[in-house]
Amino acid sequence: MKCRRCRGPAVIEVRRHNAGFCRDCFLHHCREQVRKTIEDFDMLQPGDRVLIAVSGGKDSLALWDILRDLGHDVDGLYLGLGIDDYSDESGNYARAYADARGAKLVKVDLPTDLGFDIPTGSRVARRAPCSACGLSKRHLFNQAAVDNGYDVVATGHNLDDEAAVLFGNVLRWSTDYLGRQLPVLPAGNGFVRKVKPLVRLGERETAAYCVLAGIDYQVEECPMAAGNRHLGYKDALNAIEDQSPGSKHAFYFGFLEKASPLFTPEAAREQENLQRCAQCGTPTTGEVCAFCRLAERARR
Repeated sequence: MKCRRCRGPAVIEVRRHNAGFCRDCFLHHCREQVRKTIEDFDMLQPGDRVLIAVSGGKDSLALWDILRDLGHDVDGLYLGLGIDDYSDESGNYARAYADARGAKLVKVDLPTDLGFDIPTGSRVARRAPCSACGLSKRHLFNQAAVDNGYDVVATGHNLDDEAAVLFGNVLRWSTDYLGRQLPVLPAGNGFVRKVKPLVRLGERETAAYCVLAGIDYQVEECPMAAGNRHLGYKDALNAIEDQSPGSKHAFYFGFLEKASPLFTPEAAREQENLQRCAQCGTPTTGEVCAFCRLAERARR
């Protein structure tokens, strides 16, 4: 197989593009996909200070590397979740990337800084581990951006992630979530802008990017993710994609183009009803936000 761009020997095939790429052209392809996504969805503006949520995995490290290559002012944020050796190992990869490139890494540690960890929080709050983790991440990413003067929070959600979440939300017709499942969530009501620049790249592509760019990353999946239904949705979509390459892209971007506007008004109405949390000041629908309630129960 030859590289579609330079006609040299290809090292990777991307079936949904019906194309192969050599190393350098594949890295260029990934950067171009992210650049196009940023431009098409008006994600970043000149002078924006960007904080990228870094887990130590392939997606967030690939995104950090690409955004730096594209010339954006971007720092990393690592959130220590207190999940045994997994969190320690993930933090090591995030720090190694930052140290090797002279990049800034902001660190927040749940056990040290907030007095609880995800295993404890999920147990006492009677939430699934991924639910407690997601709630904590959303709160702390936004809080860290606000506290440190960043304009944007970028996350490493890729095409596989977004298609799987969309699949689950459509199965249950969760209209409130469908109204917020966008590549860009604008700033307002105490929230900074949130962007997902990797939505045109799949997991296999971000993994290949890291390998070809010489970026070490955490390969192991989170031990608390076992049984997460979104993994099942990913498996189902992978089977469809295997038979019909490009299905995930068509599903997700077709939703954004043709169906998303049907659900955004409901999400907008929900934003209008937000008030400040009595404990931390974060926007919430109740007197005390869900994160503060979880943290209080966990610390007890």
